[in-house]
Amino acid sequence: MTFAPSDIVSACSPRPSGPSGAPLPSRVRVGGRVLEVAEGAVVLGDAFGALRVALEGALAPPLEVGDLAIVEGAPAPTDCALASARLVERITPRRPPRARAGAAAPPSSETERAIHRGRGAALAQRAAALAAVRALFAERGFLEVETPSMVPSPGLDLHLDAFAVQAARPTFLITSPEYQMKRLLSGGVPRCFQLARCFRRGELGDRHNPEFTMLEWYRAFAGVDEVMADTEAIVQRVAGALGADGTISTSGKQVRLERPFPRISIGEAFARWAGVPADDAIALASSDEERFFRLLVDAVEPAIAALPHPVFLVDFPAPFASLARLKPSDPRVCERFELYVAGVELCNGFGELTDPVEQRARLLADQAARAAQGKPVYPIDERFLDALEEGMPPAAGNALGVDRLVALCLGAASIGDVLAFPHGWL
Repeated sequence: MTFAPSDIVSACSPRPSGPSGAPLPSRVRVGGRVLEVAEGAVVLGDAFGALRVALEGALAPPLEVGDLAIVEGAPAPTDCALASARLVERITPRRPPRARAGAAAPPSSETERAIHRGRGAALAQRAAALAAVRALFAERGFLEVETPSMVPSPGLDLHLDAFAVQAARPTFLITSPEYQMKRLLSGGVPRCFQLARCFRRGELGDRHNPEFTMLEWYRAFAGVDEVMADTEAIVQRVAGALGADGTISTSGKQVRLERPFPRISIGEAFARWAGVPADDAIALASSDEERFFRLLVDAVEPAIAALPHPVFLVDFPAPFASLARLKPSDPRVCERFELYVAGVELCNGFGELTDPVEQRARLLADQAARAAQGKPVYPIDERFLDALEEGMPPAAGNALGVDRLVALCLGAASIGDVLAFPHGWL
């Protein structure tokens, strides 16, 4: 077999072994990109590591930076190098990678992006994060599911726009897998999760990409407290998988991840940081939505961002219930929560609405609101409502932005830094 340079580097130990765990042979073949050339040696690299290769004799023709090459030599584990190597094959690309651009300039090639800008290492860490998430849900008895990406209704949230797909009937790319996952709850699946590819039109920035990965999960016969506990465990587990020891460093600050994360109601947050009494803040959501969100963005969120620990904002005003149920003890608010870490909104969770009559009324109101603002009016998903009619158990669920969580734990300024192909690189 032909090893990658990173295979040899990762095997550096008194008893070197390959990616399968078997001991390395006395001589190995290694294929990679030529990153450096010096007299008698080259550096071969891949997206995850670079290996110094000491060559025997003269090369004819000589290797050049940007070539692809296969060499055969003796692993030197104490030096993380290959000794006494010979060139087996040289592949000269039609268009070799261009010279490296400055750090502030856009990358000039796939090689520069994956190797020199560290995208390969970020993708390896992302994979470790996803493995940690799957392991946690397996421990908690969740079923991993895959639901369709093309659906008859992408949801009717006023603030989310979908991509339409050309098909025999109106079809859209999902903005969330929520409807289909709740149908599974109605069918008897007690706990399920999904790492779903979601799509939202018009979203692009440091924390947004038109296509992104959502971690969504649901617990039947459970409440928001259990799902918030899941959320805390996920954040801790992913941070640990990426090398954090109870603290993450981001935007020049240290954020401690001790559990439980504090819960602060929207009313309390407005009273504390926006100078608006709690009852007035709840009423403001109905009387002046624009001012409510201005205070949330300008006063509350910056104050939360300055805290040295994550915070759950809970008990959102009823007008923002979406698919959450109203709180039985105070119907002015709903069982909705969002988690903020260092100013980054990571998730949006609900104690789920299961009443099909109220749900239909809300969806019809959403359609009317979209029409009033000149937005596309998407169909109501009748099979989702049929599942509620059949009887969806009391449940709670959450939708968490995987790209944001990984970027946060790695201290990356943009989610594009942890995506294989952010929108700007397509």
